[in-house]
Amino acid sequence: MEPTDRDELLRLLRDLGAQLAWQRDAGLGEVPRGVDAAPSSSVEPTVEALPPSQHLPPPETTVAASPVVEPPASVVPEDRPRPREGVPTRAEAPAVVAPTPVAPPRSLPVLVPPPRDLETRRGRLEVVAADVRACEACKLALKRTQTVFARGNPDARLCFIGEGPGADEDRLGEPFVGAAGQLLDKIIAAMRLGVDDVYIANIVKCRPPNNRVPDAEEMRACTPFLLRQLDEVKPAVIVALGKTAASFLLDSKAPMGQLRGRWHTWNGVPVMPTWHPSYVLRVRDNPNSTARAEVWNDMKLVLVRLGLPVPGARG
Repeated sequence: MEPTDRDELLRLLRDLGAQLAWQRDAGLGEVPRGVDAAPSSSVEPTVEALPPSQHLPPPETTVAASPVVEPPASVVPEDRPRPREGVPTRAEAPAVVAPTPVAPPRSLPVLVPPPRDLETRRGRLEVVAADVRACEACKLALKRTQTVFARGNPDARLCFIGEGPGADEDRLGEPFVGAAGQLLDKIIAAMRLGVDDVYIANIVKCRPPNNRVPDAEEMRACTPFLLRQLDEVKPAVIVALGKTAASFLLDSKAPMGQLRGRWHTWNGVPVMPTWHPSYVLRVRDNPNSTARAEVWNDMKLVLVRLGLPVPGARG
């Protein structure tokens, strides 16, 4: 049965509707923005009949996703600087993190006390001297004229410690001012030093009768004052003049011939024992005595220990 004109017209309209739908889906029928579309009409347009062979179905187009093609690594646009070898690009560069502000450390307590000035040291030593003047702990206080504390510079690096005051010291109130003291001053001068470069004190602060050696009880009563003196002066080197001073500082009963000329220590302070000036005076007329030369040799060791020049030494 051959198709009628009505059937042909219906098929044609279906094909046209499909064609219009394909154009709409493809975006071919959109009206640009800003341009008024033609007013629609309620009257259907007249479609001219076409031969059946010219009614083609809308092409089935499949739009494939275009692959993203990266340019070769060697191709760099002229307006973009080439990255240097070993230097990360902006995308690879690590992010810069701002440093976290650190609070300043709290101040620490001062562990080492500041050095005491000379006036403070003199004041503390005057307190010790006042305690000596008031002392009556042993029988030496009964016959003394006055106590004998010290002379010299309390800020000195070199300290001389003798045995005890004699008659001249008891009368004047200063140590080593008699004949033995005059010899000691000559020794200090030969070292190219002065009174302001040394500090001089004794084991006991009161004169023993007839200049005898102080006994154990007298030394126990008086040596705490000496320890307080040394604690304030803090000498770099101590010279022990004679056996009484050397035995107390070194806690040794060895004879002076074995102690002198060698370094010892007292509470970490270097100690050089040597002959007492009074002994040197007693043996000075002995032609076989070497005491004066031995004392000078000991003093040269003291100068070297203090880092001072030795008079008469060849450079």
